[in-house]
Amino acid sequence: MKAVEEYVGTLTEKGQVTIPAAVRRRLGIKPRDKVVFRIVGDRVELAPLSLSLAETFGAVKPRKQPENFKELRELALDDHAQHVIKEMQSE
Repeated sequence: MKAVEEYVGTLTEKGQVTIPAAVRRRLGIKPRDKVVFRIVGDRVELAPLSLSLAETFGAVKPRKQPENFKELRELALDDHAQHVIKEMQSE
């Protein structure tokens, strides 16, 4: 059986609750991160919101029209390569 951890918060008049620091750390959420509230029966679950590429389509205005997708792909690959290199160097 899973151990249960409980944290108490207070609901403000505006309907706001501060997420306790221990919960934020456990979920890996930071200021400005999005979270999702799921209602499961008579309970509410809180989880980090992870958006898919399809869900974020159109959220950012293009830098220029028309977009140069070959250039964007190269930039993305370079950025990913740099990220992988940094991770490998920190190990």
